[in-house]
Amino acid sequence: MTKTTRKGSPLIRLFFFACGVVMTGLGVIGYLTPGLPGTIFLILAAGCFTRSSPKLENWLLNHPQLGPSVVAWRDNGAIPRKIKYIAIGSMTVSFVIVLLVHLPMVWIIGVAVVLVLSALFVATRPEGPKAVR
Repeated sequence: MTKTTRKGSPLIRLFFFACGVVMTGLGVIGYLTPGLPGTIFLILAAGCFTRSSPKLENWLLNHPQLGPSVVAWRDNGAIPRKIKYIAIGSMTVSFVIVLLVHLPMVWIIGVAVVLVLSALFVATRPEGPKAVR
C-alpha cells in the first residue's frame, strides 16, 4: 500500500479544511432555508476539500442529497431548470426588497446590475449533461 503525499503546507491544508467545513455548513443551511443558496457553498466546499481532505471531498460528492448538484456542476457546469427558476426568482424578490428599503439611486442601480448579470449567468448555464456528438 502506497502512502500518497499531499502537496502544500500543513497550515494551508488546515485553512482549506476549515473553509470546507464552514462552506458545507452554509450549504446545508442553504438547502434548509428558503432564499439562501446552498449549492454554491457546496461547490466551494468541494473545492476546499480537494486541496485538504480527499476523504471529505469523496463523502460530499457521493452524498445522496448534497452530492448530485456538485457533481453536475463539476462535470458539465450544469444548473437544473428548477434551481434556475428558484435562483432567478430569489434574485427578483431580493431586488423588490431593495426597492422597498429606499436606498440611494446609485445603490439601487448597482444592485440591479449585479442581479441582472447574475441572472444571465444562471440562465445561460446548461441544464444537464452536455450532448455527445
